[in-house]
Amino acid sequence: MTAAAKSAIAPPKRANTDYPLIDSDPHLRRVFRYARPSDYAVAGSAAAASPLAFWAMERVSPSHVGKGGFAPVMRLATAIGLIGGLHVLYQRSCNRFYGFTENSREVDMDMKEMVDKVKMGESLYGTSNVSTYLQGVAARNSRYSELFIHVLPWFNIVNHDQHGVDTAKYYQQAEQELEAERLAELNST
Repeated sequence: MTAAAKSAIAPPKRANTDYPLIDSDPHLRRVFRYARPSDYAVAGSAAAASPLAFWAMERVSPSHVGKGGFAPVMRLATAIGLIGGLHVLYQRSCNRFYGFTENSREVDMDMKEMVDKVKMGESLYGTSNVSTYLQGVAARNSRYSELFIHVLPWFNIVNHDQHGVDTAKYYQQAEQELEAERLAELNST
């Protein structure tokens, strides 16, 4: 067996964490969908910090640049704040996917979402028009990419099936729920 074939078969390495791994390579949309309201509050605060700090510095020690000098720099400070706020939001949500922070809410959301997909016969992680090989490349390039996002912004935007978790648990849970529904239906008749 070639090295390329072995790497395609071998599961990705897992980080030792105190909480369960939900997804080692969550899709960008899924990261924002699973974000908690507290994440949005912290991100909003972080986004507001840059323009507020700049405004405060201008009030304490004015730059005297004139009427047209303050607005462009304030716009830049606001843009930097927004980018920083999005970074904080993405980081906090990804840390829960990786199991680095408490994630019981996200584990329940993941189980419900995936079990519903199994019941409806859908693909767990979506379908992709990209070849299987390129899906693997995308997965290898973006797995745990959030840990280095402050240096190189890299997100998973490809649907693939390489997420570092055993998907059998979703099928088992769906089977149990369908069996419970059948028994309830039989008992009701």
